[in-house]
Amino acid sequence: MTTTPVSPQSLKPTADPVADTPRPRPGLRPLTALGAWPRRLAAGTRAALPLAAALLIWYLLTANDVALWLRFDKVPGPVEVFHTLKGQLTSGSYYQDLLASLRRILLGFGLAALSGVAIGMAVGRSRVVQALVRPLIEVARPIPAIALVPLAILMFPTGEQGIVFITFFAAFFPVAVSTIHAMKTLPKVWEEAARTMGARRLSVLAHVVLPGAMPGIFSGLSVSMGVAWICVISAEMISGQFGIGYYTWQSYGLLDYSGVIVGMLSIGVLGWGTAWLVERLGSRINRWLPRNAR
Repeated sequence: MTTTPVSPQSLKPTADPVADTPRPRPGLRPLTALGAWPRRLAAGTRAALPLAAALLIWYLLTANDVALWLRFDKVPGPVEVFHTLKGQLTSGSYYQDLLASLRRILLGFGLAALSGVAIGMAVGRSRVVQALVRPLIEVARPIPAIALVPLAILMFPTGEQGIVFITFFAAFFPVAVSTIHAMKTLPKVWEEAARTMGARRLSVLAHVVLPGAMPGIFSGLSVSMGVAWICVISAEMISGQFGIGYYTWQSYGLLDYSGVIVGMLSIGVLGWGTAWLVERLGSRINRWLPRNAR
């Protein structure tokens, strides 16, 4: 039996191909000629295609005066609405209405976000607070916010405060309930590990509990923003004196149906923009999550 001699050179450790592969430095993006523009262009095209298809269908239905189960013979077409929008864009009152609605949304939604997260965390972490506050939440949650308009007119000295209150009331419960559920589903081992390493209660709350609950909290904030828009527009239609909801309702009273559609489209664009801001903020705060879970 013969053995193959092994040279000392063959026993020399070879270079590790994984270790020798140059790794990208964190924080640096790969340098390409076009950067991220192709990906952004594709995403923009995907978002624009359904809107363009809806616009084409709207034009065909109104241009041909289709009157079947739904009647489009009296609905203004895109061209007519575009001319109305063009006129509104040169009007200062249109921007005042937009800013008034945005201000009410920011106030009502901001108050709801702060109080909803605080109360939700208290209910989710304390059995005493849960026993005292949870029944109030469950009783008040099913009440439609728009049903509070008469009460708001009686309680608040100005209609502006009443609209902000209705917006706050509608936006509060999605945030509070989502925060309570986020508290209850948080893994206990995270908090126990932090306490084992000597973290105090406030430190655990600030560095473990709150960041861990953020994905659930932002889910509630996203729902809350949509609900807030629905209620602020409804409140403006009933008791407002300005705002994009008031403009839409006033256009309906004047039989200006193009103005009604301009108001609807304005609400949609504003709602889309504010929801996008909430999602972007949530994605930035929850950077520790995998990209698909943000």
